[in-house]
Amino acid sequence: DESFIDEVLEKNMELVLEIVVLGRAARNEANIKNRQPVANLFVKAERTLSPFFVEVIENELNVKAVTFKDDMEAYLSYSFKPQLKTLGKRFGSKIGALKNLLAEVDGNAAMDELNEKGTLTVTLDGVAEVIEKDDLLIEAAQAEGFVSDSDGGVTVVVDTALTPELIEEGYVREAISKIQTMRKDADFEVMDHITVYQAENDNIRAIMQKNEAEIRKVVLADDVKYVAKDEIPADAFMKDWNLNGEQVWLAVKR
Repeated sequence: DESFIDEVLEKNMELVLEIVVLGRAARNEANIKNRQPVANLFVKAERTLSPFFVEVIENELNVKAVTFKDDMEAYLSYSFKPQLKTLGKRFGSKIGALKNLLAEVDGNAAMDELNEKGTLTVTLDGVAEVIEKDDLLIEAAQAEGFVSDSDGGVTVVVDTALTPELIEEGYVREAISKIQTMRKDADFEVMDHITVYQAENDNIRAIMQKNEAEIRKVVLADDVKYVAKDEIPADAFMKDWNLNGEQVWLAVKR
């Protein structure tokens, strides 16, 4: 029934998908795990999105806030050089002048023009010259603490600064993920209530104790016991895990 097709919804979800794909690529470049929350994602696109779609992006990318920007000058800048293989023959002795001209252009404005048109128009000796994107060497310089990616007129910038609070939340999410994996590996039923055991790492112990209510709620734990490794019951399912560089023993018992 084509009357149910919502073209506006489809268009908005296409933009959501573009932003999420670029955001994941930027996170990967920054070597930030998906379960590690980040504070900010900045987006430059042809339009903004309503809070409903912004929340989808925040959940998909594990980011606290998504902000749409008109420009990205605070986070990255672009510089351009001519591809000598293609433009050298075209401009001949003027190639040096073209190189100097490209070095002086507004990098962000030029990149916007390239993304929109696929070409960049510059004036050399009073003549308007149209240069294809493939004929340019484009370098992107990222501000310290930020990683960006762009495609098809959409640019995203991930704020890579991790506060102690964000790092702690990352440990909590990793612990929950590992406990859920152990529930599955132990063949527990989805609604089985469990006891969780933690041993051999004081830092993880402190974090789990501080966030115990959230952990228990998510993994259906009636209790979390902080013990020595040899105090974990023999019939518990236990495993040695690496949580973001922290070695810790975790165990689950139905």
